[in-house]
Amino acid sequence: MMKLAIAAILVPTLVAIAAFAIIGPARIWAMFGPPDLGPVEFERLARRSTPNDALACPAGLCAARIDLEPPTYAVDAAALRAALAAVIAGEPKTERVAADDATLTDRYVQRTALMGFPDTIVVRALEQPGGRSTLAIYARSQLGRSDLGANRARIERWLAKLGDKVPIVR
Repeated sequence: MMKLAIAAILVPTLVAIAAFAIIGPARIWAMFGPPDLGPVEFERLARRSTPNDALACPAGLCAARIDLEPPTYAVDAAALRAALAAVIAGEPKTERVAADDATLTDRYVQRTALMGFPDTIVVRALEQPGGRSTLAIYARSQLGRSDLGANRARIERWLAKLGDKVPIVR
């Protein structure tokens, strides 16, 4: 009887794991909607009620609660955008899905290492006086109620790597 109960649990589990491996995580998660969650307007952004997003935004731009205030960089916004794009290009499982040269905004989808969960990250480079610039970054998960801090950690990692490439004013 015990062996039958174990088999009743083990066989469907193994079938599900095999199906996941054969079909692939990207196609599985696409059943829940597109991995790219689309653009955002930082000035009108409404944060989620669940803890599966993170926002880095300069003071005064975003009406929503921010998690991090990004530094000001000693380069213009176009150069900052290019430097951040180079940082992001070195990230695993990351794809740029949209770019708007007029607003210096890019949108990326990055998938988690193990399960391939998709997160959408919107980045806008912002011109500041004196040839300086800063960023607004909003990262959000497609699936789940909590990201266990992954979106905030990503933003912190990207800003740290960017700080190694571009001089920070403050």
